Amino acid sequence: MKIKSKKKISYMLCFVLLFTNMILTTGCGSSDSDDEIVLRISNWEEYIDEGDWDEEETIELENGTVICSETGIIEDFENWFYETYGKKVRVEYSTFGTNEELYNQLSMGDTYDLVCPSEYMIMKMMAEDMLVPFSEDFYDPTIENNYYAKGVSPYIKGVFDNLSINDEPISKYAAGYMWGTLGIVYNPEYVTEEEAAHWDMLLMDKFDKRVTIKDSVRDAYFAGNSIYNKELLLSEEFMNAEDYYAQMEIILNATDKETIDAVEDILSDIKKNVYSFETDSGKADMVSGKVVANQQWSGDAVYTLDQAEEEGVMLCYSAPEEATNLWFDGWCMLKDGIDGDPDKQLAAEAFVNFVSKPENAIRNMWYIGYTSVISGGEDESILQYAEFLYSAEDEEEETVEYPIAYFFTGSDEAELTEEEIAMYTITTTPDQTNRQLFAQYPPEDVMKRSVVMAYFDKEGNERINQMWLNVRCFDLYEYLP
Repeated sequence: MKIKSKKKISYMLCFVLLFTNMILTTGCGSSDSDDEIVLRISNWEEYIDEGDWDEEETIELENGTVICSETGIIEDFENWFYETYGKKVRVEYSTFGTNEELYNQLSMGDTYDLVCPSEYMIMKMMAEDMLVPFSEDFYDPTIENNYYAKGVSPYIKGVFDNLSINDEPISKYAAGYMWGTLGIVYNPEYVTEEEAAHWDMLLMDKFDKRVTIKDSVRDAYFAGNSIYNKELLLSEEFMNAEDYYAQMEIILNATDKETIDAVEDILSDIKKNVYSFETDSGKADMVSGKVVANQQWSGDAVYTLDQAEEEGVMLCYSAPEEATNLWFDGWCMLKDGIDGDPDKQLAAEAFVNFVSKPENAIRNMWYIGYTSVISGGEDESILQYAEFLYSAEDEEEETVEYPIAYFFTGSDEAELTEEEIAMYTITTTPDQTNRQLFAQYPPEDVMKRSVVMAYFDKEGNERINQMWLNVRCFDLYEYLP
């Protein structure tokens, strides 16, 4: 995630100023804010624009939009909500490190109104009846401030509409925030493009103790399962089948004993070959050269490529040919928090709409490096932001055409006219076909092999968690003579 310079402020001075202001405005601890809405939000760490941009970070788009951030999304939302709805809102903002950490916090009694878990945790919360559906008005694109309904990518909307729990679509209970793929960041000086195009590079003796894998059961399992089914997934008969995508979903979400046992053996072999199972150190290890390849989420891949480039190292990103995991994080309202309060629901839905305004989606993308689910609808700012980042300079001698129409239209290129495809095509440099642009907006052929890992049932969860325990903790045979 992009690291911004922060002003060093004395906590004591800040406290004194705050206390003085309270005395002057409210009088010795009294409060006149009985009608104030308190909105409790929990989001991933470092996953929202916090402001304090340097002047040179100002973004100017072709449509005249100028984007900068002084105070950050949270404070700006509080001001915007009052100006828009005439009501005061105070956001109590906190963070979590993993989906499981968030779920455990809720299980222990922590109460939030709005949270931003990943797809499988959204499904779990839906299955356990923890969520409040978004209002019908929220999805009405004719309402002026419904920036999510007006601007969500048609492609992402289709994904949300087609994923369901108990015959209810995820889109009823979640609004998307960021999305991406799971792949491999690699150093092309040591790893060929062909090697990085397959998950089994994690097993290659050539890279013994020079690759890392995520310390995450679901991410590791996806790679292991792809390796186990590599021959099938890459066979022409399978890839050309009419039900190719449906079968791929079934295979990569399988939790039967045979598949899990086979994946356990593969991950045990990977464990012997990798430098480490890591949660966040992989980015730094790639930049420093400690490792030459790292299983990574696309947003962190962008950060890693940016940081390495500043050190003069040009890394690449691959979405393996067998399959890649399509992941997303989305905003959900919790029953225990909203508790039937219409003002809280209004504020929660307004917050989702505020972060979905194209200029705010850009602020968040710039600040954290991930890709927003917002394409902008009739507002061209998101497309122009992608062009701002990745279009080739006029003096570039070698360029390529990079179409991303599927994201903005929700349609396959075969269904679009040449004019429509050209409208959403970025003229870029050849290296961007496997670097930041590729990581942020994968081409259509990658998306056709992108699978969402579903929420596993109780038995599947138990089997896969035991497998992970065996691999990470009880895999002792490697120490035997």
